[in-house]
Amino acid sequence: MTYVIAEPCVDVVDRACVEECPVDCIYEGARSLYIHPDECVDCGACEPVCPVQAIYYEDDLPADLQPYLLDNADFFTLTLPGRTGPIGSPAGAAKLGRLGVDTPLIASHPQRE
Repeated sequence: MTYVIAEPCVDVVDRACVEECPVDCIYEGARSLYIHPDECVDCGACEPVCPVQAIYYEDDLPADLQPYLLDNADFFTLTLPGRTGPIGSPAGAAKLGRLGVDTPLIASHPQRE
């Protein structure tokens, strides 16, 4: 089981959850944050600090946000520009910084102002 970042994070990207995460498993795309499902230790520290209530425990994800469960995992299969392989499991978001890419689901959202 893991935590999932869903649609309310798109174009908000408040990093309070990143600062709170003890295992550094929240990665920053271009328009959203993503929780690495294999690196998350299910501590729940990220959930209460999210100002837009975008973070859910996998079992508590509302039906209309279910696509974000797979979407968070899919983010780590993306290949970054200038690299030959997928993001994978780098064991820590801080060393990578903002990655500047998003999944097709996030990229398809209209831009928020």
